Amino acid sequence: MKKKILLADDTAFMREMLKSALDPEKYQIIGEATDGAQAVEYYKEKKPDLLILDINMPKMNGIDALTEVIAYDPEAKVIMCSDQKYENMIVMAIKRGAKDFVIKPFSASDVILAVKKVFNEED
Repeated sequence: MKKKILLADDTAFMREMLKSALDPEKYQIIGEATDGAQAVEYYKEKKPDLLILDINMPKMNGIDALTEVIAYDPEAKVIMCSDQKYENMIVMAIKRGAKDFVIKPFSASDVILAVKKVFNEED
């Protein structure tokens, strides 16, 4: 059965990059949120196996969205995305429950490695 993934990034380009990195045979993209508040709403509604969440987003940043998702579902699997300048926020996200992170700009292999790690998948 395919793992269900929810993407949350305010830029369509980044969401497309994430989608193209993930094998459609193994993973199903079940939604795309464009801000942190929408990410939380979609998480509760769609109940994905994984949320890939950008840190810097409008309405609610990724850290606050992560905090709400973990409060709702302490077992949530979340991978944070951000560029290098938000490194201190990535550390905060890991402390608040994120399972892994990828630094922008990322390669497809960076994304796949993080997803496999979170799902404990072998190559």
